[in-house]
Amino acid sequence: MAGDARERGRAYGAQGRERIERSIEAYGEVFGAYAGWDWGQVRREAARYEAPIAAYDERFVQEMRGIAEGAGVDLEDVLSINVRTEVMFAAKARAAEAMTDGRRQGECTAFAVQPDASADGHTLIGQNWDWLLHCFDTVVVLEAEQDEGPNFVTVVEAGLLAKTGMNSSGLGVTTNALVTGDDRGEPGIPYHVLLRAFMDCENLSDALAAAQRGLRSSSANYLIAHADGVAVDVEGAPGDFSRLFLMFGEDGVLLHTNHFRSPAFDGRDVSLWVMPDSPFRLERVRTEVVRARADGGLTLDTFRALLGDHANFPSGVCCHADERMEPHDQGATVASVLMDLDARRVWLADGHPCTVPFRELDVSELLAKPSPVKAAMPD
Repeated sequence: MAGDARERGRAYGAQGRERIERSIEAYGEVFGAYAGWDWGQVRREAARYEAPIAAYDERFVQEMRGIAEGAGVDLEDVLSINVRTEVMFAAKARAAEAMTDGRRQGECTAFAVQPDASADGHTLIGQNWDWLLHCFDTVVVLEAEQDEGPNFVTVVEAGLLAKTGMNSSGLGVTTNALVTGDDRGEPGIPYHVLLRAFMDCENLSDALAAAQRGLRSSSANYLIAHADGVAVDVEGAPGDFSRLFLMFGEDGVLLHTNHFRSPAFDGRDVSLWVMPDSPFRLERVRTEVVRARADGGLTLDTFRALLGDHANFPSGVCCHADERMEPHDQGATVASVLMDLDARRVWLADGHPCTVPFRELDVSELLAKPSPVKAAMPD
């Protein structure tokens, strides 16, 4: 999709119309199960986020407005699915406060490898994205050609602005959900809006500045790397710049699942209560990475195999639906993404990576756009 923000949104909405309608329908059911809200109440709550998003970057409201126009739905419908994290995880945090039963579907496993640790000297990044089962029907690959910033590709739920992806300036982003006792669904910068903002960043300091700007609504982890060979893990709790906690690689490798790891974090981490599989996935990945390095170095093939791992089944790195749980609580790995930031190459398994082969996305031309910042760098 190309053009200005609203034009790109219209193209997205028109091309993804059926999947966007499915997202809206499915989240109508999910919000009812998690928060006890009907769709009218969801739309009213979502409308409260429009002003904070516009204050952060009006273009993102225009993109959502265009998505709604292209898909033939209302802006409030598109806002509602873009703030699904704020509603759902706030409901989980409230359940934890009351010590009632929490939802425990699987979540994401992410990695980044810096040049010294990779077999070919490239910067690698990727993840399994584990989420609700209806997302098997709603995942899309969004390719954006921008006049006012880098081009980018992102693997995302239909109707949402962005998730895992890479831009033409060599920045790659993966992410994990986190939950704290401070996740209350207060209007601010939503999770998926910030992920979209990262797609406009030229380097890691731009990305950190984007995360620091304004008040964030929800907790999340952002694992961000650049083709320059630098990488950072940013754990964020709701709030301002002071609620961001940075971590750097151990021997050139960063790994993250769904709980806070920074020793500086001083809040109430609800993540392990909501997603008790998180530490076991992290330890499994760490152990296998150590073994692979001893055998000759880390490659994307290392992670192709690792992201299909079933230890602690069904809640392993490759997550499968746990039929002991209620249908709305079940999750699975709905997509797996691998990125080589130096080569500007992306591979996607659109389903369980244990059975669905990775295919390379044809994004070489899209991601060949020169970086104006890089062009000014001295020889």
